[in-house]
Amino acid sequence: MTQSPDGDAAAPDPMIRVRDASEHNLRHVDVAIPRDRIVAFTGVSGSGKSSLAFATIFASSQQRYLESVAPYARRLIDQGPAPRVGDITGLPPAVALRQQHSAGSTRSTVGTVSRVSNVLRMLYSRAGTYPVGRGPGDLAGTFPRDAAPLDSDAFSPNTAAGACPTCHGLGRLHRVDESLLVGDPDLSIRDGAIAAWPFGWARKNYRDILGVLGIDVDVPFRTLPKKQREWLLTTEEHPTVTVYPDRGEGYEGSYEGTYTSPRSWVLHAFATTKSAAMRARAAAFLTDDRCPACDGRRLNPEALAVTVGGQDITVTNAMPLSQLAAFLDGVPAHPDTALLPAERRQAAQALTDGLRGQVRTLIDVGLGYLALGRTTSTLSAGELQRLHLATQMRSGLFGVLYVLDEPSAGLHPADTEMLLAALRRLRRAGNSVFVVEHNPQVIATADWIVDLGPGAGRFGGEVLYNGKADGIGSADRSATARYLRPGAAVAPHPEAPREPRGRLRLEGVTGHNLRDLAVSFPLGTLTAVTGVSGSGKSTLVERALAETVRRHLRIEPSGDDEDETAEIGPGAAGPTEPSAGDAVWSLDDDVVTVAAADGLDAVNRLVRVDQKPIGRTPRSNLATYTGLFDSVRALFAAQPEAKKRRFTAGRFSFNVPAGRCPRCLGDGVVSIEMLFLPTATAPCPVCEGARYNPDTLTVRVAGKTIADVLEMTVDDAAVFLADLTPANRILRLLSDIGLGYLTLGQSATTLSGGEAQRIKLVSELHRAPRGHTLYLLDEPTSGLHPADIDLLVARLQHLVDAGNTVVVVEHDLRTIAAADWLVDLGPGAGDDGGRLVAEGPPKVLASAPGTGSLTVSHLRKVLTGKPGA
Repeated sequence: MTQSPDGDAAAPDPMIRVRDASEHNLRHVDVAIPRDRIVAFTGVSGSGKSSLAFATIFASSQQRYLESVAPYARRLIDQGPAPRVGDITGLPPAVALRQQHSAGSTRSTVGTVSRVSNVLRMLYSRAGTYPVGRGPGDLAGTFPRDAAPLDSDAFSPNTAAGACPTCHGLGRLHRVDESLLVGDPDLSIRDGAIAAWPFGWARKNYRDILGVLGIDVDVPFRTLPKKQREWLLTTEEHPTVTVYPDRGEGYEGSYEGTYTSPRSWVLHAFATTKSAAMRARAAAFLTDDRCPACDGRRLNPEALAVTVGGQDITVTNAMPLSQLAAFLDGVPAHPDTALLPAERRQAAQALTDGLRGQVRTLIDVGLGYLALGRTTSTLSAGELQRLHLATQMRSGLFGVLYVLDEPSAGLHPADTEMLLAALRRLRRAGNSVFVVEHNPQVIATADWIVDLGPGAGRFGGEVLYNGKADGIGSADRSATARYLRPGAAVAPHPEAPREPRGRLRLEGVTGHNLRDLAVSFPLGTLTAVTGVSGSGKSTLVERALAETVRRHLRIEPSGDDEDETAEIGPGAAGPTEPSAGDAVWSLDDDVVTVAAADGLDAVNRLVRVDQKPIGRTPRSNLATYTGLFDSVRALFAAQPEAKKRRFTAGRFSFNVPAGRCPRCLGDGVVSIEMLFLPTATAPCPVCEGARYNPDTLTVRVAGKTIADVLEMTVDDAAVFLADLTPANRILRLLSDIGLGYLTLGQSATTLSGGEAQRIKLVSELHRAPRGHTLYLLDEPTSGLHPADIDLLVARLQHLVDAGNTVVVVEHDLRTIAAADWLVDLGPGAGDDGGRLVAEGPPKVLASAPGTGSLTVSHLRKVLTGKPGA
């Protein structure tokens, strides 16, 4: 700030000025960005958008805030490394709202994340109608003057005060169906009579233990004494005996084996495993019932007896937010409220006023179809981010910089309009809004654009345009500018829609908001399933269609990067029993049913590709996940130096002690405790980041070590490994799908959801064709630049040309326009959705007036340039 001639302070600089930013791939960027504006950071995936917006600007604001925090308290805060930037001026306090791809928790809900549940529970505590008997002089429908109300915690199923004592606040009970534990009673235990044991070594272990315990494992199971059968199937005991396994002549080893009954194994596996496949296997032996004590409502009888406006809190928790808002409008005038003492009526008025404001904010960001009780594990990353955005909008802060990560992800164009209105409200309140975005609908309405590129990775990191949104058309090197001009082409597609080679038809689809839906998916085509957020798309595709095909093909759901046959080995302790004895609790009240299906015989395989991370640890990377690293390690093991040293392919894995660096254990970096400063990481001082020990690095291919190969980008590795056919095929596919900028050794935990999904797709594409495959993709274009979308859609079209069927849940209009067939659900969200609104070729639907479809209305603008219906 400078001094004016008369001595008063001059107006502050309205710009955030960044000098010499070199975080990640930024090329010593100097840029000035206006405050109090909506600024879109654009560019192809990997161009440096997030590096500038999040890793530089937001991180610098966070660092400056932490400098004002007491050093001891600073240790308790998760601090990132200081950004690599020369200087930043004009920087306000900042809040970051990022995409979250975590699975969430069954106890975390829309209400808890938005904090609306806290106020709703207080409303029931302070202004609820309590039943007769709560205190002296109590009258029906009144709050007794000297009665103690229930605390607000008593209305939460997540507290001991409120949870149903039978189901512990989860609403459902899973009990073992003992009639299913034995598959064929005419078989002996040795021959596999017991169906509810794990496979592999553990099954043999339990069989051998029973033999030591004196139970005949070679006679038909049904011939065993009844008490023996009951004990071995259901006992909660875990006897430990010495087992002498038969491993051939001369073997005299033994181990201490601990027995676990089939019933105990099912309960333990279902309650504790992280493997989707093992959990599904255990669930096959369970019955799933509503808790008989609370009828699935999760609360104890005392809390359920309290009402507001004639409804208990479980009813209001289940209402869509748009319906809840209308309910709250009527609470102050409800007869039950009118009977309350004056101070309680005042509490009802104040609390409902506050609740209406909170609920209205959630509706304004397009979440009116959600209910407070909806678990966060069922929400998309975009829905979670908008929940946090709504909370910030209610805060009323002024002069804050909000940095958002693709807030339009997972939004229908109609819902995006509501999002844009919310962002403008934040700006009008005196804040700055920076969005990292790919959606042309959002970019075109921004006040300012910072476009990076021209390419990705080391080919990006340069500011191509920095100015008002209406001037980006002059940026000739910008890939973004091409898609903001009128008449931008749709994604790659055939000249005419393909003719179906049959149809896969589902009838009577019911679940969530789908009610007796009948729908067809043409085979041998690319089908887009569309509709506003919450219309039922994912329920139809990810639940009804996928599960119907999976069961027809008799395949197990895949585990999430877990060992699906993880079992207890010799010497290990037996499983710990759940505290419930014979029940496991769950809130899986989301059953989707299909009455009938036709056309399933035409499908030979099912492949589902989502945006979940490809690995949970930094050691997982692109090379290991796709399998290309196997052939690379084999190549190094085949070199003369490796043969001389007797190195096998395993030696070239950084997860194997023989080959990895002993100091960093193959991580390549070490952590440095900085006491009152954040923990820092630095290249390993022994291997200098190479991950391997010196002996392993003596083996070279064309002068490059195995560590050098991991540092290569996909594009560079494709040239270097041109003669290594298995690896080169995968590398070429990765490059063709727009991932040529990634390095082979890049940690899986640093990949975006869109990058992870494309890597999964490549892992499938490089396999040899194996019959007619049904590919299901959930919003595959989410988080992708239009240029990257073109590359992805081109690969999907190739899959269809090869004789397969592709079904995508999608919001991107250019991708929808490139599909052969459109299935549109709606017309609205939640209870207003779940119906088939339109189906047919996109161009045919766009040319037909009056379909009543919001999707078709927006699609018409893309295909014909005409306004919506």
